[in-house]
Amino acid sequence: MNVVQRVLSVACLIGLGGLGGYWLARGPQPVDQGSQPKDEPKVLYWYDPMVPQQKFDKPGKSPFMEMELVPRYADGAAEPATVQIDPGMTQNIGLRLATVTRGPWVSSLDAAGVLAFNERDVAQIQARTAGFVERVYARAPDDVLKAGAPLADILVPEWAAAQEEFLALKRMGDAGLLAAARQRLRLTGMPRDLIAQVERSGKVQLTQTLTTPIAGTLQTLNVRAGMTLAAGETLARINGLATVWLMVAVPEAVAGSIRLGQTVEARLATVPDAVLQGTISAILPQTNADSRTLSVRVELPNPDGRLRPGLTAQVRLNSGAGQNVLQVPSEALIRTGKRVLVMLAEGGGRYRPVEVQAGVENAGQTVVLKGLQEGQQVVTSGQFLLDSEASLKGIVAQPAETAGGQP
Repeated sequence: MNVVQRVLSVACLIGLGGLGGYWLARGPQPVDQGSQPKDEPKVLYWYDPMVPQQKFDKPGKSPFMEMELVPRYADGAAEPATVQIDPGMTQNIGLRLATVTRGPWVSSLDAAGVLAFNERDVAQIQARTAGFVERVYARAPDDVLKAGAPLADILVPEWAAAQEEFLALKRMGDAGLLAAARQRLRLTGMPRDLIAQVERSGKVQLTQTLTTPIAGTLQTLNVRAGMTLAAGETLARINGLATVWLMVAVPEAVAGSIRLGQTVEARLATVPDAVLQGTISAILPQTNADSRTLSVRVELPNPDGRLRPGLTAQVRLNSGAGQNVLQVPSEALIRTGKRVLVMLAEGGGRYRPVEVQAGVENAGQTVVLKGLQEGQQVVTSGQFLLDSEASLKGIVAQPAETAGGQP
């Protein structure tokens, strides 16, 4: 064996030894598992975390945000059904909870009102017969007058003949004829007090002094000295101030809760030390088309005359205790424009969005008609952060019909 053959033999032995050492170092190899696929959860659909309501039947990029679609598995392995927050972190992110309670609903409504004249307390002064205005007293519209205040002296020539006949019959002493003559004076328009004055004095009285029949504001005065008056002509109008109307503008959205007899509290800037009490006496049938409000009328006593028409008032309408209803703090509601959500706390730092049907709101509380049950807890602070996290995870709020019991 030559030198070349010896060198090749040694090289082969060294190569075989290296292969044996490598095999011993690796040890026994596991059986090939390629024929046994792993059990993976079934994919129900793919979705965009930013638009979780839209579902896709195959993976790819979202047509909304150009993001990769995320699979939703049958066993929920991809995304949990709730938002998980470490209980130790709830205080750091400012989460606060409130309990859903059931109790009597006591509602009140704050609104604005304006004082107005009581249109039922009005007196019209008219000329009962033709005559002439001899004198007008120093009166002007908007004067506040007492009952019996003089306005003008009216000369009535037509009364002369009737009064002379009456006085002649009185001197005759015929009681029957005297009664008939007295009735004739009444038919000519003479007031009872003027007839009594003629009978008492025995003299003809052709001048009548017009006076205010009630106390109040002189709204119109159509009398001037030297005027000729026709029978039935309106000379003045008096509006009483013993009571005033408070006209309250109620938004049409809550007009259905207004009832006759409902108690009202009013506060005026001119009377800051008093709270005026009244009840709703009328609900006007017409709605203001510009402000979309309904007017209600409250009658208030005004014994000292401090309530003047035109003054504005802050009004609170109280409806009293109503039926027992579910209530939550209004700040817990998330209004999206299409629906109303709350973040329901399920314990252990888990939260999920729930759709609710909200009712009326008052004093920071809102009635819940559907979606929640008494004793559950909802998030009142930090709920928008949790809602954003739920949207990113594709957690869809349950409908109000299935989320909880009705009140």
